[in-house]
Amino acid sequence: MSERENKLLSIPEGLDQERVDAALARVLGLSRSVVVGLLEAGEVTRKGKALGKSEKVASGDLLEILMPAPKGEATLTPTPVEGLRVVYNDDHIIVIDKPAGVAAHPSPGWSGPTVIGAIIAAGYNVSTSGAAERQGIVHRLDVGTTGLMVVAKDEISYSHLKDQFRDRTVGKVYHALVQGHMDPTEGTIDAPIDRHPKEDYRFAVVADGKPSITHYKALEYFRAVSLLEIELETGRTHQIRVHFSALHHPLVGDLTYGADHTIADRLEMTRPWLHARELTLIHPVTREELRFTSEYPLDLTRALSLLEANQERD
Repeated sequence: MSERENKLLSIPEGLDQERVDAALARVLGLSRSVVVGLLEAGEVTRKGKALGKSEKVASGDLLEILMPAPKGEATLTPTPVEGLRVVYNDDHIIVIDKPAGVAAHPSPGWSGPTVIGAIIAAGYNVSTSGAAERQGIVHRLDVGTTGLMVVAKDEISYSHLKDQFRDRTVGKVYHALVQGHMDPTEGTIDAPIDRHPKEDYRFAVVADGKPSITHYKALEYFRAVSLLEIELETGRTHQIRVHFSALHHPLVGDLTYGADHTIADRLEMTRPWLHARELTLIHPVTREELRFTSEYPLDLTRALSLLEANQERD
């Protein structure tokens, strides 16, 4: 029989003055009925006093909770993520700036932090549409990719945003550092993508794959590498990484898709140099066009600084 865990929980700012049953359902990722059961059993206390389900909590309250026994299957674990920044938030959507090392949502084989887990841990509600572990997620970034993501907070917004991504009306602009000098300096890559025929963890350009279109232009050339601005017309898994690898210009640091580790080492990159720089969408309720921009994180700016220093020495 699984042991039950005593959990200490500090109420985040986003749940100030919420009912305790609603607050805990959001933060713990449990159903309201399970949370009510814990409250009625006296297993949620504040300063040693059991809380009733209709009592309110305040930001900074420290609650002690005797958690239910785990059921064995993987579930969403709300976990704060250092460096994940909220760029925009209203009653319908939340836009975040994702750090590296964070997945969009839980998946088989991934035990690290997730965007959806971080949002819930911070006290924000999300849409209940989609699979339980992917609620509110309308698009994804790779674990190693930084930058902008939008998450739906209600069902209407989820449906409307899904339609925008399906209809390719969302503007998605990335910046990437690739090996070699792109020639021509701007162009379009139109090459179908699907699972790699021999290695299931990778994707590849294959004749019968899904249509995949990437537009690019060179922003700057350094010694042996190019800084590109990339706009996605489609949104296939690993699309940017696969397309540029197929052109023999893999992303700096992307060892999975053929990057040279000596270049990555020289630029102190431990992940692909790829950043979701701009996101443009129509607000699902107000119908206003929203445009967001994200600055490069520290590891990407450091790599560029090292390149610039090398240029000056040449």
